[in-house]
Amino acid sequence: MRREDGRPGPEEDVEAVLDELYALPPSDFVARREERAARARTRRRAEDARRIHAARRPTLAGWAANLLRRSRPDEAERFLELGSALREAYATLDPGGLKELSAQRRRIVSEMSRQAAALAREAGHPLSDAVQRDVETTLRAVLADPEAATVWEAGRVEGVLTPPSEFGADAVAAAPARRASTPARTSREDTATARRKKDEEAERRHAEREERAARAREEARAAEERLRERRTAREGAAAALERAGEQEREAGERVTALEEQLARARTEQKRTHAELGRARERDRAAAKESAGAEREAAAAARRAEQAERDDA
Repeated sequence: MRREDGRPGPEEDVEAVLDELYALPPSDFVARREERAARARTRRRAEDARRIHAARRPTLAGWAANLLRRSRPDEAERFLELGSALREAYATLDPGGLKELSAQRRRIVSEMSRQAAALAREAGHPLSDAVQRDVETTLRAVLADPEAATVWEAGRVEGVLTPPSEFGADAVAAAPARRASTPARTSREDTATARRKKDEEAERRHAEREERAARAREEARAAEERLRERRTAREGAAAALERAGEQEREAGERVTALEEQLARARTEQKRTHAELGRARERDRAAAKESAGAEREAAAAARRAEQAERDDA
């Protein structure tokens, strides 16, 4: 349907169509894409049809990453914010700080990938170990690369996103080189004032780096805590689900037993009803016989009386 102003409605908007496509499992993607592209062509929206038809079917790992983004919007937003803080921290931290953040980053990525695998399993598409590793690679790229973060934020990951080589472990190794590249102050022409200004500037930059590092570490710890809380909540929900399933099975067993008792009772009712009918028939027959016998006895008594009168 179209709006009153002639613009495409929500079902026709190309961005909405692309969001719909990338929310589908890969097995459903192509058929729905061709359907939507054909509809756009029928409605004379050639450019929209071209864009829809150009959409690439996501791999299973890409679909799982998109599913995580859509299903956990709050955690995804915090993950994106954490990526921004980590990228800034990696640009300024010393090797020790980078090593700590790298460990935190690996833990968070691992937890997020497990969530993606659980969501995929619930949706009926379990992930193999290789596919889950691809999801982890994509999430590392989201933390490291602003462009990858933009793609994931839109929920339109097509395949495995690869983090830049200078991020992570390579950044730790490269950090001393960056520090070593700072020119040494060996010139004898430096005055005491100039040296003092440089020292103050170096102290200021160091303080800023420490502040950014502390902020990044705190954000990483907070993210880990939220992930642990989410896992605990999920474990509680799984336990509740298991209890509910057991209760349902027990209730089902009781219902089955009661239905069997009811069936037996109905069979017994039919049998006793039949016996009652037969007993009523016998009672009616006996009543008829009794009435006949009473009539015969009365007739015999009358004949006896008549005979006595005749003898007299």
